[in-house]
Parts: sequence; structure tokens; C-alpha cells
Amino acid sequence: MNNTAAARKKTGIVRLLEIAGEKRGLLILSGLLSIISTMLMFIPFAATYFIVAELLTNAANPVSSNMAAIRQWGVWALLSLLGSLVFLYGSTMASHVAAFRILYGLRIRLAEHLARLPMGYHTRQSSGAIKKTLEMSVEKIEGFIAHQLPDFVGAVALPVIMLIAMFILDWRMALACAVPIIGAFWLQSIVFFGARGKFYTKGYHNALEQMNAAGVEYVRGMPAVKVFGLTVNTFLRFRNSITDYRDWAVEISKVYKRPYTVFLTILSSILSFILPVGILILSGQPDNQALALTLMLFLVLAPGLSVPVLKLLYLGGNMRIISEGVERIDEIFAQKPIAEPLKPQVPKDYTIEFDKVSFSYDNKDAATRTEALTGVSFTAKENEITALVGPSGSGKSTIANLIPRFWDVTSGSIRIGGVDVREMGTEKLMEIVSFVFQDVHLFYDTIEENIRMGRASAARAQVIEAARAAGCHEFIERLPRGYQTKIGEGGTYLSGGEAQRVAIARAILKNSPILVLDEATAFADPENEAKIQEGLSALIKGKTVIIIAHRLSTIREAGQIIVLDGGQIAEFGGHNELIKQNGLYRRMWEAHIDAGAWALSKDKKAKAVNI
Repeated sequence: MNNTAAARKKTGIVRLLEIAGEKRGLLILSGLLSIISTMLMFIPFAATYFIVAELLTNAANPVSSNMAAIRQWGVWALLSLLGSLVFLYGSTMASHVAAFRILYGLRIRLAEHLARLPMGYHTRQSSGAIKKTLEMSVEKIEGFIAHQLPDFVGAVALPVIMLIAMFILDWRMALACAVPIIGAFWLQSIVFFGARGKFYTKGYHNALEQMNAAGVEYVRGMPAVKVFGLTVNTFLRFRNSITDYRDWAVEISKVYKRPYTVFLTILSSILSFILPVGILILSGQPDNQALALTLMLFLVLAPGLSVPVLKLLYLGGNMRIISEGVERIDEIFAQKPIAEPLKPQVPKDYTIEFDKVSFSYDNKDAATRTEALTGVSFTAKENEITALVGPSGSGKSTIANLIPRFWDVTSGSIRIGGVDVREMGTEKLMEIVSFVFQDVHLFYDTIEENIRMGRASAARAQVIEAARAAGCHEFIERLPRGYQTKIGEGGTYLSGGEAQRVAIARAILKNSPILVLDEATAFADPENEAKIQEGLSALIKGKTVIIIAHRLSTIREAGQIIVLDGGQIAEFGGHNELIKQNGLYRRMWEAHIDAGAWALSKDKKAKAVNI
């Protein structure tokens, strides 16, 4: 097992410190500065002790007190407090720089890893859960590194320094301070890091993820929500997830309530442990002034112990939550990406061959798994259009998605120019394949940048040229800021046909030798469809084209039409040849012709009309 895989088996504080250790130098500096700051904070306590000791020694004659020494201790207390703040500032700056650099690298690695995962992972996982991990879980790591790690060092250092000083002065009273603190921490560790605490923390985070996912679905489905008059109460999945989250939040509060109350009571009552012990010791030596001064110092220091220890309580609670988030981040990293070849090969041409390809989508229940494709073999020739047709669920989109390796085949092989796509390397494969999806996604950015995604290095003139070829230059020019108009900004949204033309412009700019079209005119009105067809005509010249067609009239001139049914090839050939076979394609064609010749009559029944 490699070091990375071994590292990812670490959990909790060990894994958190491992992540934080990526900027070890800055974090060591932050820790040292935090310790120095903590040590300086101890000086005012010592100054208070010496000032009070001086005053008590001369209680009978206060005028004889060494006022110069008292003033000097006062100055030292003030200077140490200011110095503590300066070193604390330096510690915080160092930890923040480390945190932001670590977070930047972590987010980049997560984004790159997600991009390398097969599409199956993204279809299984809700966008709400992934969003929570990318945003909230990563952000909590920033809080841990930037704030809680230096705070943790300081919160540990101060009690340790104070207890060492106390044990030097009087081990019996020091033990009276240490016992309740150790007991309180033991109680905290049982709750936060015990099996019960872990169970409820995990359940709480699972419920939060499910609520986020349901919330995203609710917002995305707002048109349907409004049309059908749904509310949060009637959208049961969202409502149930909110209720479930509430229940887990209440349960986790119940788990922590009693131990937290006991913990807080013990820490707030340290004086109750010291005072009886001190009085008992002092009662045996009533004339021992030094012992009385020591007891007084303990009474001054003891309340100061509770502040850093309470901070450790807060850090311990957050540590469990952060550790849970880190586990979810590591779960993403543990997902196996699409394998890359050691020596990527380059295709000799752009002919696509499917050789006995079978494929099944991921299904945990293997006994009920059904194959999306079974033994599919065909060749899509270079500089030719190959159309895929068939009923819904016949495997058309699966074939299209297997070409750029959104998934890997279960058996068989897909070759481009004689090279198996698994031996080409993802970067090269993405370079030679363009995709125009039926459901277009435009990013919240300018129109120009959305088109430039096809080729990041393209000049503005090339972007405009691609837009002209796709038939979208005119409507872009009419937008408030032309090519610099942001999608969604100020209420600027594109129709389905306009968005399709932007996607085609993106593909024209990329100019890949292989083009996969997933019914690019499905949502277009007649005017937009004509313009999209013009754009596609410019796009497909000289390319290997795979087109998924629902409107059979758009693929009559295709060099080859492959008819799919139940994940297998039922027929293949040209349009006229398939019509003569009197099979599935002919039935589909006749249904397509009939569908274009009907309208609703006044009696609310569909009837045929001449067109």
C-alpha cells in the first residue's frame, strides 16, 4: 500500500494534524509564538503574587513596603501583557497564512479528483452532500488550523506552566488543582470520542447532508413546486429531512448536556477543591506566613486555570465535528478515479469502433443488475455521420457517454483509430472529443468565457467567429453588455435554443475531430432549430460524428443509422435501406410522420390534420 493510501486510513486529530503538517514550518512558528505568548501571560500572575507578598509582609507598617519593587512588578505585568498580545498576533498571522495555503491546495486537489472520478460517482452522490463537503467541511479545517491549533497550543501550555509552578510551590495543593482538571478531561474524552458520541455525531452530519441535498432539489425544482402548489410541508422528502435533522440535533444535545454540565461545574469550582486542602494544611502550621502566601497564590491562580481548560472543552467539541468532516473529505479521496495508462497511445485516425461492448451501471444489488448494453459492435467511420436511434432506454446515451470514458465498459472495447480509449489518456481523449449535450449547462460567467471554455487560449476574434458560425452572434450583440453579459446577472437568462447555440459555438471553437451530439435541437422552437441546424452544419464538416436522434427527419442523410433496442443493435444501415426492412426503424419512422400530422380538436380529442 502506498504512503498516500496509508495516510488516508488515519482519522481524527491525527489526520487533522497530518493535513495541518503540509505547512509544518509556519505551524511550528505559530505554535512557538503561541507558547511565548502564553508564558508572558503568566508573568502578571507572578507579579500579583510578589506585590501581595510584599504588602502582607509589611502589613503592620505598610509605609515600609518596597514601593519601587511594587512599581517594577506592575511595569513588568503591563509589558508582559502587551508582549503577549504581540506574540499572539504573530502566531495568528502565521497560522492564517498556513491555513489559507493548505485550504487552497486541498480544494484544488478535491476539484481535480472529482473531475477524474467516473460519472457513476456523481450520479450516486447528491450535489448537496458534495457541496457541503467542499464548502463547510473544508472551511472548518481552516478554522482548526488558523484559530484552534494555536489556541490549542496556548490552552495546553498555560495550564501546564501553571501546574508546574504550583507543584514546585506545594505539591499537595497542586494535586488538589490537577485532580478535578484531569477528571473533567477524562469525562469529556469519553463523551466526545467514545462510541456513543461518534455515533450521534455521524448521524447528525448525515442528517445535515440529506437536508442540504433535499434543499437543493427543492430549489432546483421550484417551477414544478409552484405549478403543483407544493410547499415545504407537502414536499415530503424536504420536510422529512428537516424533521430528521431536528431530531438528531436534539439527540446529540441530550448526549452532551449532562457531561457538559458536570464538566463546567467542576472547572468552575476548582477553588472548592483547593480551599479545604489549603486550610487543612495551614491549620497544622498557623504561623507559617510563607504557606499562607502560597495558599493565597493558589487562590489567585486557580480561577485562571479554568479559562484555558474551558477553551479546550470548546476545541474538543469542535474537534469531533471537524474530524467527521475530514472523514468525508477522505471518503472522496478514497474513491477510485478512472485509471490512466502508463504510456498513453495516440490514435492513427478518428474512426470509432465498438467491439462486443457490454456495460452495466453501478448497482449494489448485483442479483438485480441489468445491462444497459450487451455485445454492441459497430464502426463509426471518419468524416461520416453515424446516427443512434431507438426507444427510450435502448442505450443511445450510454453509447455516447462511453466514448469519452464517462464510464468504462464492463466488457469488450472501444477503439479510436485502433487505440483502446483506456490506453489514450483522459487529457488526449478530451482533446479529440467534443460533446453537445441535450441539457446545456452554462456557468455563471460572461457569454464570452462560456464560449471560450472550448479553447481557453482563443482570442476574442476567434470567439466571435465561432459565435457567428453557431448563429448566436446577433442575439449576443443585443444583450445589455454583449459578449461581456453574465448569465443570470441582472435577470439575463437565455432560452433553451439560445443556450444550445452557445454550446455549439463552444464546440466549434474547440474544433475536435470527433463530435458527439445528444439531440441538440430537442428543446428548440422552429426558428431556433433552423439556426441550430445551420450551426451544426458548420460544426460537423470533416469530423467523425455520432448523433443521438429523436426527430428522425434530422438524420435521413446520415451515412449510417444504428437502431438500438434493449441495449442491443436491432438494425443498421441507411435510411432508405432501413425503411425497406419493415422493422423497428420503419415503425419509428411511421410514428414520427404521424406525430407531425395531428392537432387537438375542439372536442378535446386528438385528430389528424393535413399539413
